[in-house]
Amino acid sequence: MAQVIIGVDPHKRSATIEIINAREKSLGQGRFGTDRDGYQAMLAAGRRHKDRLWAVEGCNGIGRHVAQRLVADGETVVDVPAKLSARARVFATGQGRKTDPVDARSVAVVALRTEGLRQVVTDDTTVALRLLVDRRDQLGRARTDVVCRLHQLLLELVPGGAKKDLSAQQARALLGTVRPRDVVGKTRRRLACELIGELAVIDKKIKTAKQELTDLVNSTGSRLMNLTGIGPSGAARLIGDIADIARFTSRAHFASWNGTAPIDASSGEQNRHRLSRAGNRLSRAGNRRINRALHIMAIVQLRRDTEGRRYYRRRLAAGKTPMEALRALKRRLSDIVYRQMIADAKLVRTGPGGHTGATLQSSAADPNPEIDTSEKSLPGPATPQPRTTLAAAS
Repeated sequence: MAQVIIGVDPHKRSATIEIINAREKSLGQGRFGTDRDGYQAMLAAGRRHKDRLWAVEGCNGIGRHVAQRLVADGETVVDVPAKLSARARVFATGQGRKTDPVDARSVAVVALRTEGLRQVVTDDTTVALRLLVDRRDQLGRARTDVVCRLHQLLLELVPGGAKKDLSAQQARALLGTVRPRDVVGKTRRRLACELIGELAVIDKKIKTAKQELTDLVNSTGSRLMNLTGIGPSGAARLIGDIADIARFTSRAHFASWNGTAPIDASSGEQNRHRLSRAGNRLSRAGNRRINRALHIMAIVQLRRDTEGRRYYRRRLAAGKTPMEALRALKRRLSDIVYRQMIADAKLVRTGPGGHTGATLQSSAADPNPEIDTSEKSLPGPATPQPRTTLAAAS
């Protein structure tokens, strides 16, 4: 551990730092702008101390721009999750007041006292994947909004409206059968034509985004898309948000992080576990984006003749409710994704000829997984069973 910790509370246009030593004694503090001159002044203030470590809060969020600039200048930076710094602030003196100097000190104290914080590295392919899949999700939401508004207009123009799954070409053909004569009808038709044009543009962008995601995922050497239920967007989300799968010590650790691990809800002599789930969630613990990708994977497997569907039916036959069986399936699929990413990481590190290659490590990972809830495997379904070769489901 460095002898000097520089805690950084970042904002969009400013950053407050607190410099402490190994005994938590303050060596200096200050508030700097994040423009070129302000950043250089902050860097100079930190470089007055030789054996230093920068601790930045939220390196996946508002702190990313500061952390990446520090890494680019050769500084050692660790990511402090906001959850940990909030805990340190609450237990500090000052009645838990939240100010920028107090936040910066809390970040520094967490970095000093916590082992296993993620070291920030330069952005790589995983960050590009996350940017592209975020854009793909935005396009999907925009398409849903346009289609909903189009349905509303078509319901007024065409008796019974249009079918649920509507493409731009189908909507254009349907609108061609309508020739309103009143001013209201003509206005609705004109607005519907504009929405159809927007829909066609969005569909084209979605097609392009899908191809970009496919090419970029393939360039990483990942074989996630070979698993039933994982397409380009799902694979990109998994790789982009997880980054280095080796940071999870076990499949149970990974399941805890993505919200498919059981939550201990025991009381007295009653022992029971509950699970996070999509929709009406029992808990929001875990990475919800990854949980959603696993949920989609489970739904796709249920719609096809896969080992996942057969496992689901066995759970139903054992007395589980449909929701409980679905959650158990998601827990199993979490293990499959974990094993596949571990295998992919080994292949990338050694290369097909056994030589060391590039790694997928990145600062794109979510907050430190060590702060999550139970790491226990789900009783029953999570126990390896030789007769269930779910990894071969495709």
